[in-house]
Amino acid sequence: METAEFIETLRREGPLLADAAQRAGLDASVPTCPKWQVRDLLRHTGAVHRWAAGFVAEGRTEPAQLDDTAPSGTGSDGTGSDGGELVDWYRLSHARLVEVLEDAPADLVCWTFMPAPSPLEFWVRRQAHETTVHRVDAQAAAGLAPSAVDPAFAADGVDELMLRFEGKGRNRARSPQPRTLRVRTEDVAGDSGWTLHFTPDPPRWERGGADGGADCEVSAPAAELYLALWNRLPHDHLSLRGDRDVMDLWLSSGAAS
Repeated sequence: METAEFIETLRREGPLLADAAQRAGLDASVPTCPKWQVRDLLRHTGAVHRWAAGFVAEGRTEPAQLDDTAPSGTGSDGTGSDGGELVDWYRLSHARLVEVLEDAPADLVCWTFMPAPSPLEFWVRRQAHETTVHRVDAQAAAGLAPSAVDPAFAADGVDELMLRFEGKGRNRARSPQPRTLRVRTEDVAGDSGWTLHFTPDPPRWERGGADGGADCEVSAPAAELYLALWNRLPHDHLSLRGDRDVMDLWLSSGAAS
């Protein structure tokens, strides 16, 4: 996907998140993030927006702490407020991020926490997916079915999870014998899928691969695959062929978030 497409996705997803949060109310629990209420979701996502915008707008080349200036989302007596102040703060945080990314030069130099073709491409991609996943959280808190996720964007999110997050060594799975897990979308033209290789060494992901067949294959429409792998849908939404133990090895050893 192109930078402009990620920015347009980010522009759309933020207001959807804010609208769902306002509908749910700050005291509502977030089923997809069991330790959170909606106020926590807004404070976290807005802080991440401000944190990301700071790197891009100021060209920061060193890590920095998250912004902690969000309104509390509680009244003076410690009870829940009507949420207006915190929701407005989130909307402003989101709007500022979109503006900063739109204005950023293609040759931007700043800090990132994963490899990417460029810092700008990293931040537009990461923030588009961050906001989309948390929009789903807000909608779950409001009792709403998740809005549609574009299949191409969802497939990109699976790619980011497989090759970037898990590529940082998050997955702790090991196998004495070589085993392979194939992950693919069912509705994205040209998708070659991803293959995870288990050995006694750290797991290795690649696009495509497993030409001779995998020990286990997991598939679903891209949007369902995306949300299931980020633990926003149950894994029983996925179709599985082959040795389920390979899938279980992956899921029990650091997969997804």
